[in-house]
Amino acid sequence: MYSRFQRTLCKNLVANRQQTEHFVHGIPRFSASIHSNKLQEPRAEAKIESPKIEEKGITENPKHGIQEAKEKDSRLTYSSYWGISPANIKREDGSPWPWNCFRPWETYSPNVNIDLSKHHVPKLFLDKVAYWTVKFLRVPTDVFFQRRYGCRAMMLETVAAVPGMVGGMLLHLKSLRKFDHSGGWIKALLEEAENERMHLMTMVEVVKPKWYERALVLTVQGVFFNAFFLLYLASPKLAHRIVGYLEEEAIHSYTEFIKELDNGNIENIAAPSIAIDYWRLSKDATLRDVVIVIRADEAHHRDVNHFASDIHFQGKELRDAPAPVGYH
Repeated sequence: MYSRFQRTLCKNLVANRQQTEHFVHGIPRFSASIHSNKLQEPRAEAKIESPKIEEKGITENPKHGIQEAKEKDSRLTYSSYWGISPANIKREDGSPWPWNCFRPWETYSPNVNIDLSKHHVPKLFLDKVAYWTVKFLRVPTDVFFQRRYGCRAMMLETVAAVPGMVGGMLLHLKSLRKFDHSGGWIKALLEEAENERMHLMTMVEVVKPKWYERALVLTVQGVFFNAFFLLYLASPKLAHRIVGYLEEEAIHSYTEFIKELDNGNIENIAAPSIAIDYWRLSKDATLRDVVIVIRADEAHHRDVNHFASDIHFQGKELRDAPAPVGYH
């Protein structure tokens, strides 16, 4: 026979065991209940919110998955932690603006009636150095490209976009050193460099460069940039005169390009969409229309650089004369 104390102890042990079993078996149900409650909580109450997508003022949660990433529309922009959110830019017809490299207010219609026959007659010694330097540089270009004017234009633009950037950069640094204004010439030269780069972006759409042409671009750009950088430091007036003569050669090359198009030796394909938007061309514009506006741009660059060289030859600084900002 068990004593009263032993019977009481056995009852307590059995009761404790039952309570323990109820507790252990209740944990999964309790966890599931907590998990379901969390899933039912609104996302707005979460402390960490997932990135959102903004389109036309509508905010929605991003899609996940490889397929959704591939199908991401270029019009969608992720809102930035830094508060940078591109504006919702549209064309005049209401369609989304497709280009990030330039905006609608940076487009223009160039003056295609500009005088293409202007020529600076080399009289002074430095003028003759600049003139014959450009003539010498034309020889290997003629040998390599011959009458492949599309590839020739592509190579020409990789070189033509360098002087404006070098000149603008050096004037910028000079302005910082001397605490002087540039007279707007920094902006004018950088505009020229950007315009020449847009020529290149357009020609790349027309002519798909081969691997050896890309290698040639790397070589020519590396050599020309450093050479022009040193030249501009030594003699800005000579540097601008050389660029002026380079632009005269560009006008000649694009004129020959147009002749080949007119003769049917080069197919007059539809104008790339980037050219139509940048130069405000008609929707049915062709490659010939693109070459005409590019040639007009080169004529404007010819005038700007010969004008800059003339200022230096007069013993003045560029800032002494108003810069032709926006000269198209």
